[in-house]
Amino acid sequence: MEFVKGHGTENDFVVLPDLDDRLDLTVARVQALCDRQRGLGADGVLRVVRSDGKWFMDYRNADGSIAEMCGNGLRLFARYLVDAGHQPQGTFVVATRAGDRTVTTHPDGSVTNDMGPARVTGTSIAAVNGQGFGGFAVDVGNPHLACVVDTPVDGFDLTVPPGYDPVMFPHGVNVELINVLTPASDAGERGALRMRVYERGVGETRSCGTGTVASVASWLAGQGRTTGSATVDVLGGQVTVTIAPTTSTLTGPAVLVARGELDKSWWDALV
Repeated sequence: MEFVKGHGTENDFVVLPDLDDRLDLTVARVQALCDRQRGLGADGVLRVVRSDGKWFMDYRNADGSIAEMCGNGLRLFARYLVDAGHQPQGTFVVATRAGDRTVTTHPDGSVTNDMGPARVTGTSIAAVNGQGFGGFAVDVGNPHLACVVDTPVDGFDLTVPPGYDPVMFPHGVNVELINVLTPASDAGERGALRMRVYERGVGETRSCGTGTVASVASWLAGQGRTTGSATVDVLGGQVTVTIAPTTSTLTGPAVLVARGELDKSWWDALV
């Protein structure tokens, strides 16, 4: 069984080509694949499926749970399709559980995703290291609580899951902590943010694509704005996010690292 390993700003994934939709991708198999001691190691699994004439990104978190959307994963998914010869370089559509997403692959290996609308749905508080931080709830096809904070984000201990309101987020939430690098008064056409993220079902990751979109939407909402653009520095690199009136875009690298075959007896032993 073929696999490909790659990352988008060091948010890493195992890609499983399954064009005929035959793989039984159980929770145990996802957990084992993502385990960094007994498997390949990854933040999640991207199963590549052809369904109803469209490419479908079947994304699973490292704990085996199903997720609606993953911005970094979508870039890697698109890069894989082009590299494998399944799609010509350029613009095409990928289906996700959050809806169809248009992607554009570029010659330098970067990918631009149409992320759909980033909807600010309210305010809430994240409890991090004994402190409460207010932020905006943002729906990017999956739930986020994005908090602009004055405390340097480098100092937080995110081995401990942030607390959140389970009534507002009954299915869990990704929590982003954001420092503003370029003040709003000096932002001009593009601001600059630094972000760390705790992803539900995974823990802290080096990056989160939907989280960067949520972070920019939250930063803009704090200024009373609904449109704008910013670069976002994450632990694994930098991406650029634009929030438009009806959609949002995310541009960043997508890197294919390795490919190989999974051992059949290892796979069959996992149920």
